[in-house]
Amino acid sequence: MPLNAFSSVRHATRHLLGALLLALAPLSVPAQGLLSGAAPAQTVVQSDQARAELLAHAPEGAGPGQPVWVGLQITHAPDWHTYWKNSGDSGLPTDLQWTLPPGVTAGAIAWPTPRKFPIGNLANYGYDGTVVLPVPLTVDPGFTGSHIDVKLQATWLVCRKECIPEEGSFALRLPVRGSTGLHGAAFDASFQTAPKDQPAQDSRAAPEPGFLNVALNGLPAAWRGQALEFFPEAAGLIEPGQPWTQAWDGERWTARVPLSPHRSDSPDRLALVVAQASPAGQGPGSPGVRLDVPVQGTWPAAAPLPAAVPEALQAALDANAARATAATPAVGATSLTLGAALLGALLGGLILNLMPCVFPVLAIKVLAFAQHADNRRAHRANGIAYTAGVVLSFVALGALLLGLRAAGEQLGWGFQLQSPGVVAALAVLFTLIGLNLAGLFEFGSVLPSRIASLQARNPTTDAFLTGVLATAIASPCTAPFMGASLGLAIALPAAQALAVFAALGLGMALPYLLASWVPAVARALPRPGAWMATFRHLMAFPMFATVVWLLWVLGQQSGIDGAAALLMLLVVLALLVWALGLRGRGRTVIAGLSLVGLAWLGWTIGPNVTRLQDPTPGQAVATAVEGVSWQPWSPQAQAELVAQGRPVFVDFTAAWCVTCQYNKRTTLADASVLGDMAGKNVALLRADWTRRDPAVTAALASLGRNGVPVYAIYKNGQTPQVLTEVLSVEEVRAALARL
Repeated sequence: MPLNAFSSVRHATRHLLGALLLALAPLSVPAQGLLSGAAPAQTVVQSDQARAELLAHAPEGAGPGQPVWVGLQITHAPDWHTYWKNSGDSGLPTDLQWTLPPGVTAGAIAWPTPRKFPIGNLANYGYDGTVVLPVPLTVDPGFTGSHIDVKLQATWLVCRKECIPEEGSFALRLPVRGSTGLHGAAFDASFQTAPKDQPAQDSRAAPEPGFLNVALNGLPAAWRGQALEFFPEAAGLIEPGQPWTQAWDGERWTARVPLSPHRSDSPDRLALVVAQASPAGQGPGSPGVRLDVPVQGTWPAAAPLPAAVPEALQAALDANAARATAATPAVGATSLTLGAALLGALLGGLILNLMPCVFPVLAIKVLAFAQHADNRRAHRANGIAYTAGVVLSFVALGALLLGLRAAGEQLGWGFQLQSPGVVAALAVLFTLIGLNLAGLFEFGSVLPSRIASLQARNPTTDAFLTGVLATAIASPCTAPFMGASLGLAIALPAAQALAVFAALGLGMALPYLLASWVPAVARALPRPGAWMATFRHLMAFPMFATVVWLLWVLGQQSGIDGAAALLMLLVVLALLVWALGLRGRGRTVIAGLSLVGLAWLGWTIGPNVTRLQDPTPGQAVATAVEGVSWQPWSPQAQAELVAQGRPVFVDFTAAWCVTCQYNKRTTLADASVLGDMAGKNVALLRADWTRRDPAVTAALASLGRNGVPVYAIYKNGQTPQVLTEVLSVEEVRAALARL
C-alpha cells in the first residue's frame, strides 16, 4: 500500500479519527494481565511488584445492623508503591469495583493517611509496605440470605522508577451468622492510620496569585514545632513536588503552597489531610487529621492547558471525565465499556473502506449496481452475503487470535503479517487481482468453463467470497484505528470480544450493505459507460503498489534473497496467467513452459521466501538533527535510560504497518520535533514488531495496546504518555513540552 495513497486520505479521516479515539478513550487505561484474557476470581493476586488479597472483617457476623468491612490488602515489594485518592503529580488511585447481592451496598474507601514520595521536582502521594484499603458494607434489614457473595474487580498502578498497571478479580463468601475476624489486626492497623475528622473551627485557606495560604487551628498538641505533610484531597490544585514553606505560630500552623497554573477547579471549601512526616517502607503514613476548611478570597485565573491533543479528541476526553464524575455504580460500567468498544469498532470498520487496498474492491463491487440497478432482490441477497463474509472472517481471525493467546502464544493484532508465508500469499493474491483489474486476463478465460461459470451461477457465493477477500486485505490496516478497542477486546470474555470483532466487520461492510438495500444509494451511482473500464484499469495500480509494499515487508523478514525470489515467482506467475488467455497452440506451449518454470523456481529458490533471515543486532539510525538518532529498543535499554533520568520516546513499529511508515517519514522526521527531542535530551528507541517478538508484545500489553503503531513517552516517576496513532507535529511537540 503506497504511502502517498495513504496521505491522500489522511486529512479526510483526521477529524473522524478524533471522534473514534474519543469513543475508545475510556478503554485505554492499561492493566497488567488485562490482555491475557479474563482471569478467574480468587482471593490473592501475586506479581513481582505487589501481592493483593481480598480481606473481610465481620466479627459479629454479616447480618443487618452489624459492622461489616471488606478491603484490598496490598503488600508492596521493596521500593514499590501504589497511590492515594489524590495521586499527586502522576499515578492513578487504586480503583475498586464491587459486585454484591441485592440488599447489600458498598461504601467509599476509608483511605489511610498517605505518605509523600518525592521524585526529582515531582511528588506523588501513596503507600508502600503493606496497606489495607477498607470499605464498609451496609446490609439492608430485609436481607434474608445465609451468606454474602462478594466480588471485586480491582485495578492499581504500582510504581518504582517504572510503573506497571495491574488488576485482579477477587471473590469471597461471608456467612451472615458466623464470625469473620481472622484479619481483624490488619483492619485495625488501617483504622488507626486513617485521618481523624476534625472540625474546621477558624481554620481557613486563602488563594493568591501562584500560591495557596493555609492556616489550621486545633491540630494535636504533640505536633507543635514539627514539620508536617500537606495532602489536599482534590487533585490538580497544587504543585506537590515544588518547594513550600510552613511555620507554627503558637497553636496555629500555617503553610504557603504553590498553586498549579493549570488547575481545573476553584472550590469554595478545601478538604485536606495533614500528618507528621514518616519514613518510607512502613505502609500508610502516620495518623493524620482531616479538615474541610472554607476558602476565603478569590482564586486567581488558571492558565489554559497546553494543547497536547487535537481539539476534537480533547473535547471527547473532557466529556469522558464528566461522565466518570457522574458515573453510576460499577454494575453498569462493564456495559458502558463494551458499548463504547462496539461503537469504536463500527466506526473503525467504516474508515477501513478508505484504505487504498480496500477501496478498489469495494468501489468495483458497488459500481456493479450501475449495470444491474433494476435487480433489487439479487442486490439485497448479495449485500447480505458480502456482509456475512466480512463479519464471519473478522470473527474467525479474532477467534484464532484469542485461541493462540490462550495457548500461550505472545501475539497481537497483525500477527498474520509476522509470517513470511502469509505475506507471500497476500502478494500473490494482490498480483492476480491487479492483473485482472488491468485487463491482462479474465478468470473465465484461464479457468475451466465449469469453474469459471460458478460466479455467474452463484452470485451470492461470489459476494460472500468477496467479503472474505476484503477482510484479508483490510486486516493489516485496522491497528491505526482500533488500537485501544482491540486491546480491550482481548481482555473481554470470549463472546464479548468476538462481538467487537463482528462490529468491526459490520462497519466495513456497511457501505455495500446500504447500497444493496437502499434504492436511493443505487440511483445516486453514476450511469454505466465506457468510463467504467477506465476506472477498473485505474484501480489496478493501488493493488500493484500494495505488492511492492508486501515485497518490502518480506525483505525485512526473509532478506533480499527472499524478496527477490518472490518477485521472480510473481513475474513467471504473470506470464502463466497471460498465456492461459491465449488461443491455439501458443497457449499450450507458453503456458506449459511457464508452468514448468514456476514449478522449478518454486523448488529451487522458493524456500528463500519463507526462510527467516537470522536477526542481526539493530543499528542506530541517524536523523537530520546532529546528535539525535534512533537506537534499537529492548526492555533493558529502556529501563537503564529511564533510571538515568532521561525521557525515552519509544516508537513501536513494524514494516507491514502503513501508518507506522507514514509517521516515520513525516512527523518523526520533522526538524522541529527532532529539535525539541534534542533540547529535552530525549532518548529515541525503536521497537520493531515486524517479526514475532514476545518482548514487544508484552510492552504493548502493558500500555493497553494490541497492535502498532504505538508511541509512548516514558519518564522517571511519571506514567507513560501514549500518543495517538496518526501523529501530528503539534501533538508530539506538546507532549515533549510537558516533560
